Amino acid sequence: MPIKNRFAEMQADITAWRRDLHEHPEILFDTHRTSALVAEKLGAFGCDEVVTGIGRTGVVGVIKGRASASGKVIGLRADMDALPIHEQTGLDYASKTPNAMHACGHDGHTAMLLGAAQYLCETRNFDGTVVVIFQPAEEGGGGGREMCNDGMMERWGIDEVYGMHNWPGRPTGEFAIRSGAFFAATDLLEIEFEGRGGHAAKPQDTIDTTLMASHAVTALQSIVSRNADPIDRIVVSVTSFETSSKAFNVIPQKVKIMGTVRTMSAEARDLAEKRVGEICNGVAATFGGTARVDYLRNYPVMVNHDEQTEFAAEVARSVSGQCDEAPLVMGGEDFAFMLEERPGAYILVGNGDTAMVHHPEYNFNDEAIPAGCSWWAGIVEQRMPIRS
Repeated sequence: MPIKNRFAEMQADITAWRRDLHEHPEILFDTHRTSALVAEKLGAFGCDEVVTGIGRTGVVGVIKGRASASGKVIGLRADMDALPIHEQTGLDYASKTPNAMHACGHDGHTAMLLGAAQYLCETRNFDGTVVVIFQPAEEGGGGGREMCNDGMMERWGIDEVYGMHNWPGRPTGEFAIRSGAFFAATDLLEIEFEGRGGHAAKPQDTIDTTLMASHAVTALQSIVSRNADPIDRIVVSVTSFETSSKAFNVIPQKVKIMGTVRTMSAEARDLAEKRVGEICNGVAATFGGTARVDYLRNYPVMVNHDEQTEFAAEVARSVSGQCDEAPLVMGGEDFAFMLEERPGAYILVGNGDTAMVHHPEYNFNDEAIPAGCSWWAGIVEQRMPIRS
């Protein structure tokens, strides 16, 4: 694989950083150790500016090129947070924190962007400015939204922004990308049904919330099968069913269900929200009860911009000799907030034949480090070349 020799030389150091991060995972915005380590290294590398506390615990580093005639500013983003999963890898550097694990490879993303930042500080072989963005709380907390709300794009005048994620099942160091809608909007459901509780031997004296909620769980699937256009992609998943009583002989007064709705367009998202409310309220009324429906719009659809996607693919081909068309992904990604504010693109880099992300046996593949770092550096040097 044609990668930059400097990253081959740095691979052992970057791997050590990654494994240290893996050993000390931090969840959501509680990335205090990680953020401090990132800030310390960016300062040691010689970044022109290092700022902490963006989006609560995010870190931003600024690297100026040897020339500034272009006036361009490019943002490169990596996520830092871990997941509330108990690790089962058995690795020497496995998580030392119970029920916290880097099960999505954000340790690898952070380490690769640190490696790229060190190289860019050393060489500065570009005309413009790079802003390296280390983001907390990608896993459900909306850290990308928080960093944008803190005015990050305006403060540093970022023109374009690029992100990357490792991808198990794709050959190590090989890339895939797609233009347009890429990752789904992910919305959260919390629905509470209320009826009239009572003795299980006298259902006629009750309004059975368990029956009510069970019908709603089934009926919600009609959004996908009977309301949405068959070519649209919608996934409705009820993931939790909790009654107000744990007794064998009690029909509960209340039942709460929770879940997610994933869509690939604004129209499908609007339809899903409308139908969730109609279905749950209608089912509750049919059985004589009531429903309280909370539909939380969480991450929007992540949309890659056409020009930046083609450029990102060109850089990937210069690194690995290929860049495939990526599939649509029904998972969410809060890099979507940054792509709503600025043009840019998000790419996948192969993690090899490993456990899938969000699995307790997953581990980031350190052999992907040179390719990932080379892509970051290529984005900068090829987008902002120094011209004679």
